[in-house]
Amino acid sequence: MKKIDFEKGSITSNLLNAALPMLVAQLLTLLYNIVDRIYIARIPEVGTTALGAVGLCFPIIVIITAFSNLFGTGGAPLFAISRGQKDDEKAGRIMNTSFSMLCAGAVVLMIVGMIFANPILWIFGASKEAIGYAYPYLMIYLIGTLPSMLTTGMNPFINAQGYATMGMCSVAIGAIANVILDPIFIFVFHLGIIGAAVATVLSQTISAMVVLYFLRRRSEIKVRLLHKIEVRSSLAHMKDIVSLGSAGFIMQFTNSLVTICCNSVLSTMGGDVYIAVMTIITSIRQMVETPIFALCEGSSPILSYNYGAVRPGRVRKAGVEMMAMILLYTGIVWSIIILAPRFLIGIFSSDMALIEDTVPALNIYFAAFIFMDLQYVGQTVFKSLNKKKQAIFFSLLRKVFIVVPLTYLLPYAFKMGIDGVFMAEPISNVIGGSLSFITMLITVLPELKRMEKEE
Repeated sequence: MKKIDFEKGSITSNLLNAALPMLVAQLLTLLYNIVDRIYIARIPEVGTTALGAVGLCFPIIVIITAFSNLFGTGGAPLFAISRGQKDDEKAGRIMNTSFSMLCAGAVVLMIVGMIFANPILWIFGASKEAIGYAYPYLMIYLIGTLPSMLTTGMNPFINAQGYATMGMCSVAIGAIANVILDPIFIFVFHLGIIGAAVATVLSQTISAMVVLYFLRRRSEIKVRLLHKIEVRSSLAHMKDIVSLGSAGFIMQFTNSLVTICCNSVLSTMGGDVYIAVMTIITSIRQMVETPIFALCEGSSPILSYNYGAVRPGRVRKAGVEMMAMILLYTGIVWSIIILAPRFLIGIFSSDMALIEDTVPALNIYFAAFIFMDLQYVGQTVFKSLNKKKQAIFFSLLRKVFIVVPLTYLLPYAFKMGIDGVFMAEPISNVIGGSLSFITMLITVLPELKRMEKEE
């Protein structure tokens, strides 16, 4: 299995070798949710209602992913920094701590989710008709909480050891299984929305088995659960992992919070149809954001490793090239969103009335999409260089302090109605993205210059 050497070779080569497999992996991961929605939307007679029901479950799925990021992407940069410092023993302890926290967290989330699934869905704005589809889907999905979190949370440790292609393959196997199993369970076995959940859980389990096999048998630093006697001595690592992972956790958790708020307002103003509209927009956002996330995550171990190895020039160059690639991609995709919205919406629904309702909402929502690049770049640099306070603050700023209040103020106080719900996103992108990027420039660049002088 080819391994990337973060110390040698050109930054461009390292970025591409790390980011391209990560891109494929993230696109395939996206299939877990996207394929479900494509098939669910085409269930005869109930497709639109069932699609809206899955949208109600989406915030809970995002929360599960948020906890994966808390323990996984919180530990992986610390793991990579330790490897850059040639301290493999510490790196191994960090990975084992993350793994143990992931397993414990998954069990707790599954139990809590199953107990409170019904009242949570009502709080999220479920109608009597929608909850009949959302509740069984969610209960089955929760069974797969552990494999879902292990796949998402432990993959960064494969990439941080330089095995980006293996990280891609572990996700690809599960994604291909999901594409095959979805139509079988939904249409052949006539299980409908329940079949979609079963296919997803089985596919996630396959991916988790591959990830664990590689980290247990093939990687240089092998994963295991912490022994009881190691827990106390690992408390400092737990604190560091949670502290650094809080940025990714908050970004995912607040995305879920925003979806909940949007669904609440939309269910009051527009009913189940506009929850389906938001589900489609969220799906498109996932689809177009995935390559940006992949480029950032592919760049993260390179930034972290060279920062730990005190190579500021390579850190700066990796940041610049990461941003150039992201801006180029976003410019192309943004043009497609503006020029061909019906094509993108048509991927998820063939309901012409639903498509007509979604087009204007999509145009508003993505009006300032390119500004979100600044947020991604700033957050990735802060996380990769272990700048916890900045990473956490800007994760909170854009969603909690800007989007959530605007989701209520614009429709009600400013009398913008449903359009106000979708307008909150571009406003937050401009303000939050700009502030995050400017802060990154005035804090990180001077530190890198000082490091160069001390070399």
